[in-house]
Amino acid sequence: MADYDHILADRRGDVLVLTLNRPDRLNAAPPAMFAEIAAAIANLDGARAVLVTGAGRAFCSGADVGGGALGSDNPGETTHRALSRSYNPTMAALADLDVPVVSAVRGPAAGIGCSLALAADFCLASETAYFLQAFVNIGLVPDGGASWMLPRLIGKARAIEMMMLGEKVPAAKALDWGMIHRVVADDALDGEALALAERLAAGPTRAYGAIRRQLRAAYESDYVAAMAHEADNQRAMRQTRDSHEGGRAFLEKRKAVFKGE
Repeated sequence: MADYDHILADRRGDVLVLTLNRPDRLNAAPPAMFAEIAAAIANLDGARAVLVTGAGRAFCSGADVGGGALGSDNPGETTHRALSRSYNPTMAALADLDVPVVSAVRGPAAGIGCSLALAADFCLASETAYFLQAFVNIGLVPDGGASWMLPRLIGKARAIEMMMLGEKVPAAKALDWGMIHRVVADDALDGEALALAERLAAGPTRAYGAIRRQLRAAYESDYVAAMAHEADNQRAMRQTRDSHEGGRAFLEKRKAVFKGE
C-alpha cells in the first residue's frame, strides 16, 4: 500500500482499512488528509469493503486547515476552497464507491469527522463515542454534506437540534435516534468493526454496489422512478455470477460462496 502523511492504509484480506493518523490532534483533518483518503479509495485493487477508523482516542475532531481558514486575509475563500477541492470531492467519492463502507468511532466524531463517520453504510460506535455538529458554536454552518445527510438519517427536528444547539450526541442517543448501526464496548470496537467489514467483503459485491446507488437515487426520485431503478438493477444483478451462485446455493441448501463477480 502507498505511504501517506495523515492516514494509514492497510489491506486485511479483502478489506481496505483506512486509519486517520493524527492522534496528537485527535485526528483533526486538514484538507490533505481527505485528499489522501480519496487517493486511497481511487484504486481499491480488489478490496471488497472499506473500514474507516481513527488512531488513538478519537475518530476525528473536525477539520484542521492549519490555521489558514481562520488566520488568512480571506478566511471565507480559504474555507470554500478547502471544501470544494478536498473535503467535498472525497465525500462524493466515498458515496460513489461500489463496495460497502464501515466506520468505527471512538471518542469525538465532530464537524467533517461526523459527516465522514455517518457516510459509511454501517457506523459502529464505542461507548465513549459522540457525534457533534459544533459549527454554530463558532458562528458557522454545517458542511461536508451534513445538511443533506442528517435529516435523512434522523429527521428534521433532530437534525435541527444537532445543528442549532451544537451539543454532543452520545453514542447511546445516536443509536436510539437511528443515526448509527451499533454501540459496542470500547475494547471490542476494532474487532467488531473489522468482523463486519470482513463479512461484507465476503458478500455479493456487485449487489452491494447497486444497493448503494439505488438508495442514493431513491432519495432524489419519486416512488415510480425508484421502482423503475430497482427493476433495472435487478435485471443487471440477475446476470452476475454471484446471483447464479446464490440461486444454486439456495436450491442445494448450502451457504453461498460469493466472489464479487
